[in-house]
Amino acid sequence: MSTDTAEVATAARSIRNPVLAGFHPDPSILRVGDDYYLATSTFEWYPGVRLHHSRDLVHWRPLGGIITDRRLLDLRGCGDSNGVWAPDLTYHDGQFHLVYSDVASFASGYWDPQNFLITAPDITGPWSDPVKLHGRGFDAALFHDDDGTTWLLAMSADWRPGRDRFGGIEIQQYDRAARRLVGRPRILFTGTPVGVTEGPHLYRHDGWYWLITAEGGTSWEHQVTVARSRELLGPYEVDPDGPLLTSVGRPDLRLQKAGHGSLVRTPDGGWYLAHLVGRPYSPLGSCVLGRETAIQRVEWPAGGWPRIPGGVPADEVDAPDLPAHPWPAEPDTDDFDTDELGPAWSTLRRPAAPDWIDLRARPSHLRVHGGQSPVGRQAPSLVARRVGATRCALETVVEFDPVDHRQLAGITAYYNTLNWHHLYLTRADDGRTVLELLSSDNGRRTAHPELTVNTGGVTRVGLRAEFDGPVVRFGYDLGAGWQQLPVELDATILSDEHAALIIDGEPAAWGFTGAFLGLWVQDLGGDGGYADFDRATYREH
Repeated sequence: MSTDTAEVATAARSIRNPVLAGFHPDPSILRVGDDYYLATSTFEWYPGVRLHHSRDLVHWRPLGGIITDRRLLDLRGCGDSNGVWAPDLTYHDGQFHLVYSDVASFASGYWDPQNFLITAPDITGPWSDPVKLHGRGFDAALFHDDDGTTWLLAMSADWRPGRDRFGGIEIQQYDRAARRLVGRPRILFTGTPVGVTEGPHLYRHDGWYWLITAEGGTSWEHQVTVARSRELLGPYEVDPDGPLLTSVGRPDLRLQKAGHGSLVRTPDGGWYLAHLVGRPYSPLGSCVLGRETAIQRVEWPAGGWPRIPGGVPADEVDAPDLPAHPWPAEPDTDDFDTDELGPAWSTLRRPAAPDWIDLRARPSHLRVHGGQSPVGRQAPSLVARRVGATRCALETVVEFDPVDHRQLAGITAYYNTLNWHHLYLTRADDGRTVLELLSSDNGRRTAHPELTVNTGGVTRVGLRAEFDGPVVRFGYDLGAGWQQLPVELDATILSDEHAALIIDGEPAAWGFTGAFLGLWVQDLGGDGGYADFDRATYREH
């Protein structure tokens, strides 16, 4: 069904959360005319800044990512959960503006953030070369004031031992014509006693400047804080009734970690908040699906503070009075018939470029040239998609002729360099092509030699990886039907909570990305090995 002729007579009645399932954190929501856009963080994955589009706030379609090449961002060497943090999407004077932070570290109180700005006349581009902004903090966002000025906000990082690393929200004017920051930066807001003040967004409404921030950290203590001022530069007073939204103290709620929000206004004057949430498998347990995006309806009486009923995230909320606008369903199977990867796919630390991704050499096949080992951060060869449901599976058919044990190609349930499960084809020492299974739990690898399968010279092998709640299973098909490997692997190691590591009070690792299912090819000797994937089918159960 064409989106131009879609049935729009029936109004969309309710928003069911999360609206973006799986790894879609830190949403920045924007309306331009009748179109709504959500931009979310992507960290070490290309394309950077994932984008979704809606016309009713109920139905969303993926548009892929905005940062598609190294001209806009170079993620070579990027650490786990570093890279693109908290993008901000605005529209002003006929131009889309995207601000994004490239965070290089979070060890010992250092983040080494660098903020960039790109612009485009259309949401699909072309996007300008990036303007290099400051590196004083992350979660940068633009505010376009009614007087025509533009301002950049960000959290202000403080590396000094004994200081609060979250030093408040900083503001500085941005000259759009000169494409540079001007004037001196000022601290606009130091936050509430909750602390960890970040994620600023500024709005003008009802004669006030409204500052929305994230506080409490991005896990169980997360919240959305509101402050207001009659003057742009403050002082800002905090809502005396507490946070606009939080899940703190309510482990019974299905949606946890509620925080990091941004506001959008509908044409009829209604307000909605897009924010991140997590869905743990058990109360305050592992969030294998990562941090997701939800939307809440906001009541905003004239002269009063914005309110969300109960101040907690609802599973379902009333949609705006707009015609329903569903999009065509995404096909389960990607036959790799196009010249570029579809919007569901992401690639790790390097863009999907012809030097390692080839959709033309063999029609209806994805050729992936092998890359580095699981710990390599310059040139891995992993093509993956987000896990969007507690029960889902990815199936593929691969042709691969490894020359030795240094060449591997297969299917993976993946979180980061240290946490993954991988079923792969490789060459045994006796010359046979075999299927092997390997797992990594915080870098501790576990092989399963008793599960090794001799492929018997079969050239086309079916591979399957399946999430079933807290369990991951693998299967294979050598032509006689699917066979399941007799082992159940731990899916919860592929979670934000498991990936996070604190040593002597300092973060040695964070987990921000959620689980993926993917196609992984390694050529550890650099001998030119590649694998051809005939198709890939993703289904949620």
